[in-house]
Amino acid sequence: MANSKRELFLKRRLRVRNKLRKVNVGKLRLSVNRSNKNISAQLIDDVQGVTLVSASSLEKDISNGKNNIETATKVGAAIAERAVKAGYTEAYFDRGGRLFHGKVKALADAAREGGLKV
Repeated sequence: MANSKRELFLKRRLRVRNKLRKVNVGKLRLSVNRSNKNISAQLIDDVQGVTLVSASSLEKDISNGKNNIETATKVGAAIAERAVKAGYTEAYFDRGGRLFHGKVKALADAAREGGLKV
């Protein structure tokens, strides 16, 4: 009974999210979505089910045309700046089943440097 790579990823993503949700009841969630071409982050209020702030490498002022650590750092800094400007300073980090390494780690570090407690 072989699971596909996608099925394993989806199971891992839900497992990570459910563990975080149990511990961080009522906190905002900084969700990261990484694809082969882009990276994006959203600050989500799970109680109301709304996205409060978002940033993506698809935005022209952030993107440098590449999907690399530098772009992820810019996205992290942008999400932190927008969150602090909107009055949100604390969230828990949802890596979405990805390893906390490379671009995902760069985004989290940049968000922390920007004033967001992740």
